[in-house]
Amino acid sequence: MPEPIMCPQDAAPATTGAFDVFNSQRKRLFAIAYRMLGTRSDAEDVLQDVYLRWHAVAPDTLRSAEAWLVTVTTRLCIDRLRAAKTERELYVGPWVPEPLVDEAPSPEWSAELAGDISIAFLMVLERLAPEERAAFLLREVFDTEYDEIASMLGKNTAACRQIVHRARERVREQRPRFTVRRDAHIELLKRFAQAARTGQPEQLRALFAADVKMFADGGGKVLSALRVLHGPERLARLFQAIARRAGPLSEFRFADVNGEPGLLRYIDGELDAVFAFVTDGALIHEVYTVRNPDKLRAVIPS
Repeated sequence: MPEPIMCPQDAAPATTGAFDVFNSQRKRLFAIAYRMLGTRSDAEDVLQDVYLRWHAVAPDTLRSAEAWLVTVTTRLCIDRLRAAKTERELYVGPWVPEPLVDEAPSPEWSAELAGDISIAFLMVLERLAPEERAAFLLREVFDTEYDEIASMLGKNTAACRQIVHRARERVREQRPRFTVRRDAHIELLKRFAQAARTGQPEQLRALFAADVKMFADGGGKVLSALRVLHGPERLARLFQAIARRAGPLSEFRFADVNGEPGLLRYIDGELDAVFAFVTDGALIHEVYTVRNPDKLRAVIPS
């Protein structure tokens, strides 16, 4: 996971104390920023900016340091989302959030990712307007009171309640909802990994739901599907072609991807793709593939 921002060695005692306050809130701030922006790098940039602003204020003058930090983080994320809107509209192919990957998740990792942070959930959040996304996350994920949200967003409480209500309805309509045991999820991925590595079309088709779809993010930098792919036949042919091209050089490894079982594909020892899935435990309904090299740089190396 991201490293803490380092305190300068020559910091004065008051500065050191302010740094300690900031670092005590850092996991929460990162959790907000990542859910807002969908990329680790953008979230880290926001936290760096928040720290610089925090370093310039006098904490003793604030009613609540935590509220100040959350407010600034939220507002900076809203500004960055607005600026990123045009960039993502011009993005080559489907845009998929930058994955958070751990090949050996620890209890601390699980605690840091507390709450839904799945790729599928973040994809749904992408359809919300920036302020709508902020209000929804603050209320539904971080259990922030409406009057606090109103203060952060510069709106009245009634308006924030309405924003959250509309966002909640939209998320409920568009969000895949399956309760799957972890062992069943992993067992299905084992079967997928074997079928994808050997390129067996019959085995692949048997794993996909009739309405399966795949989002492949290459960012225009590597070969990848430029549109969302639909249907078992289309996906089976794709993975069969990849298996033929990669041959014995292809290897799948298990990892937690955004807090859920996922797969890492290596080709000739180099990380080629990160996979996240939506499954009901028996069939795969959605596949999210990240191949954009810029989004793979932060993945924990083997």
